[in-house]
Amino acid sequence: MSARALLSLSATLALLIGLSGCSSDPPSARIFNERATKANVQLKFQDGNTININDVATAASTNYQDINTGMCVATATIQSESVSPTASFNAEEDMNYTVVVVNSTPPTLRVDATDK
Repeated sequence: MSARALLSLSATLALLIGLSGCSSDPPSARIFNERATKANVQLKFQDGNTININDVATAASTNYQDINTGMCVATATIQSESVSPTASFNAEEDMNYTVVVVNSTPPTLRVDATDK
């Protein structure tokens, strides 16, 4: 094999390895409401930014949306409830998070995580 062919093969191999090992997706979150009444959920991140997801109907799930990496506090305001449950999680790249408004007394939140 000539030096030129070896150099070309090495460059192609390096490019393929570089492209396959460096991709990562931002974390994503959605809300799932198990309760019999509507829920509003706020996601608050360590940098102070918030995402508000309102009017999540009974047995409904919202679409995933990209969120910030790092600590996140989810707080739910539930129709006809005086309690506003919270849950915290550390959002990491390449992960999907589902904040579940649990049908319990008193109401609670659960965070489920899955790989993208």
